[in-house]
Amino acid sequence: MSQLRLPLGLPEAHETEFLVGESNARAVHQLEHWATWPVMSALLVGPRKSGRSLLARIFASKSGGRIFDDADRAKETDIFHAWNLAQQERRPLLIVAEAAPPVWEVKLPDLRSRLAASPLLELGPPDDVLMPQLIERAFEKHLLHAKPDVITWVAKRIERSHVAILRVADALESETDNRLSIPAVREVLGANGLITATDDP
Repeated sequence: MSQLRLPLGLPEAHETEFLVGESNARAVHQLEHWATWPVMSALLVGPRKSGRSLLARIFASKSGGRIFDDADRAKETDIFHAWNLAQQERRPLLIVAEAAPPVWEVKLPDLRSRLAASPLLELGPPDDVLMPQLIERAFEKHLLHAKPDVITWVAKRIERSHVAILRVADALESETDNRLSIPAVREVLGANGLITATDDP
């Protein structure tokens, strides 16, 4: 487990550090070696709350490149021109979206071909190592105190997604005191439909 830090002097460490695990290490590696890209643009995709925007900002800060966030909700002509400009200036461009084509339905043929020529960097669901790390961070942000056994219990029973982790933290913050126990967590998560795996003792 490692982390990347955004060198912007922001007050909240939570907001400036990107945890690296097996599920996102390949994307991080490709960003660190952007000079080897076949073109001066790449497409970074990942599910909601996966840290894709933070990772893009870290990349831009370290590389001097540009980012085009939420590209799947932007005007396709704007992305097309940004892609071309990156090639002309030889300045890297990271295009950020929730999903790659064809899930992202790109209508402009010239943009489709350019995205197809760009390296695809994917952030997957949290892996076994990253899950408890992300849960611990979310709990800290919500001022929830949990021993390692509680965090492990949660990690094995909730949906393996960044959004689910945040929903769990929100539910526990509003319905429990700050010090968490497995029985209390089981009750709250069960009542909110957040337990997806077998709830063994």
